[in-house]
Amino acid sequence: MLDRSILELEADKREKLIIDIRRKEEYDKDTYPNAINIFWDDIDDHIEELPKDKPIYLICYYGRESSILAESLRDEGFDTYNVSGGFREYLRIKLERYFSAEGSVRDKHKQIEQSIIKKFRKDIWKKFTKAINEYKLIEDGDKIAVCISGGKDSMLMAKLFQELYKHGKQNFELIFLVMNPGYNDLNYKTVLDNARLLDIPVDVFSSDIFDIVAEQDRSPCYLCARMRRGHLYSKAKELGCNKIALGHHFDDVIETILMGMIYGAQIQTMMPKLKSTNFEGMELIRPMYLIREDDIKHWVNYNKLHFIQCACRLTESCASCGGTEQGSKRAEIKELIKYMSKKSPYIEKNIFRSVENVNLKTVIAYKDTDGEHHFLDNY
Repeated sequence: MLDRSILELEADKREKLIIDIRRKEEYDKDTYPNAINIFWDDIDDHIEELPKDKPIYLICYYGRESSILAESLRDEGFDTYNVSGGFREYLRIKLERYFSAEGSVRDKHKQIEQSIIKKFRKDIWKKFTKAINEYKLIEDGDKIAVCISGGKDSMLMAKLFQELYKHGKQNFELIFLVMNPGYNDLNYKTVLDNARLLDIPVDVFSSDIFDIVAEQDRSPCYLCARMRRGHLYSKAKELGCNKIALGHHFDDVIETILMGMIYGAQIQTMMPKLKSTNFEGMELIRPMYLIREDDIKHWVNYNKLHFIQCACRLTESCASCGGTEQGSKRAEIKELIKYMSKKSPYIEKNIFRSVENVNLKTVIAYKDTDGEHHFLDNY
């Protein structure tokens, strides 16, 4: 058998080589102890360096690419093994060991919470509270469903709301809402384990969204997003909430602006708050509106946290080595903004401010609730 569990890897006391075949940026964040990094697609360039006199263990994100590669290398005479479950399985076991030592979990809670208020006070905490105040996102008596997908953004948002409630006026209520749209068992357990690690008391409900969108040939991501939003609104309203909070950040906003212009032939933005048209009395808020994605990643890496990256069953194959959104329009826009930002440090802020500084006198046409307007109407 080519497959070996994490526990079998640990029990193998022979001198061995462990190769993490994920992308370097994922390897640099964290890896299995003493593993070296060779990206799976570059393995042929290093074939002469691999030993044939010792076992080689291959580890990827979920254990799929490593399984294929282990079999290929074994055909060439190497004593190779696939680490079943991959890096995610290693993290699961690591978390279980954390939980078996309650003191360690409490220490981790304290470290994570203190990092928000102290180390990341300027880049994350202050921007979170600024968005809430500037856009009037919270009002007295609000009951907010903080929607947690299991990724870094929504998990951080949940901790920020916890800290705000702990140190603020407590003039609102919180429910931490997790929807399981059909995650595989590993992703679902990862979401729950991280909620436990971060001390977030989640309210979980299930839906069959992934099963439905899997049958769609066109735009499954768009349909999935719309359906998830509807399910979250519906559940939040059922629980007595008047608002749902989503974890979109500054980079999501500027990417949306640019995507609308380049691919949608329109100028629009992702609003910091929005009244629902289908669920009367409900409102959507985005309290991480001013927080940069790099600062979120910095917080994640500083605390050595690991969240699901892409839980959709349709894209798990790309997520298995740590990559998400590859080949998508949003990924193209990310690269475009990154390229332009090398030319000028003001590019990102200018994109954001462009929808705050609209001069209607210089716009050919625009739309509002009264319909379409053209500059010739009053020329």
